[in-house]
Amino acid sequence: MRNMKRLIIDCDPGNGVAGANVDDGLALALALAAPEISLELITTVSGNTPSEVGYAVASDLVARLGMSVEVARGASRALIEPSAPWREHLDHKVDKVGLRHLWNGVSAPQINAATAPLAVHKMGELICNNPGEITLIAIGPLTNVALALQLYPQMAAAVKQIVIMGGVFNVEGYLKDTNFGVDPEAAHAVLTCGAKIILVPMDVTTQTMMTHQDLDKLATCDNRLSDFLVATIRPWMDFSMQTRNLPGCWIHDVLTVALLLESTLVNGVEDYVDVSLSGLSRGRTLRYGPENLRLTVNVEPPQGKPVTILQTVDNEALLALIDKNIRQLS
Repeated sequence: MRNMKRLIIDCDPGNGVAGANVDDGLALALALAAPEISLELITTVSGNTPSEVGYAVASDLVARLGMSVEVARGASRALIEPSAPWREHLDHKVDKVGLRHLWNGVSAPQINAATAPLAVHKMGELICNNPGEITLIAIGPLTNVALALQLYPQMAAAVKQIVIMGGVFNVEGYLKDTNFGVDPEAAHAVLTCGAKIILVPMDVTTQTMMTHQDLDKLATCDNRLSDFLVATIRPWMDFSMQTRNLPGCWIHDVLTVALLLESTLVNGVEDYVDVSLSGLSRGRTLRYGPENLRLTVNVEPPQGKPVTILQTVDNEALLALIDKNIRQLS
């Protein structure tokens, strides 16, 4: 595995689940297909889907491809944030808007709620036993990562980098995003832990777009992975078009994997980032390097280290990268 990019992906995939986003599954697919990547562990966390549902989705994908990547279930709820309002919003919106029929005929994963939640230990041990070697991609709420940092405090120094899809600074209609909103305390702990971090916020991921025409092209790959993606992305795309008035769907999470394969896809800046933990702004992402603030009265100094914040993406190049890697998989 010399020169391979060694990854853990911590996620909350929903492919095949009515009303659940599919961008985690696309990120997993790209990591599994790309020859430059060694995906060594998949961990699941409650967010877009409950952790046992995400575990079933990820396990099903790995089994379909006949691969031997380990999948581990993680945290079932946030550190402090009440989970019931989030589960009501995330799990039942599809019925409130009357669109469950979009998933008719789509194969749903088989869920086993009794699976032991071993993700945090497996994550911490793999990173700490291989210092400087493992990139952690976190594309769900950061509960598992925060817990691993508590149990393995050396992990912040041992991890090669943490690539996070989360946060929102200036996207109309969003005071906060789901990943940080579901567990603000975890997001605060990870963003300020001192590890090398690349942040992929909604501000850049909402510059991505996949359409039915892109899926039609992907369908011509005619392999097990493309079949899975086309079948599970189409209903979500229709759902997204009807509920968000988009021409297709955003593909937020896949950008975290794509940037490791082709750094020229994106541009970013460095600054300190944190998350508000109280009041109306609870869960909101804050960017506040002292040298960039004109008014600092009663503003506490930032914690941790500056992170790289992505700002732009070349969507056409991103789609081409996805297609190329999925197409070459036998």
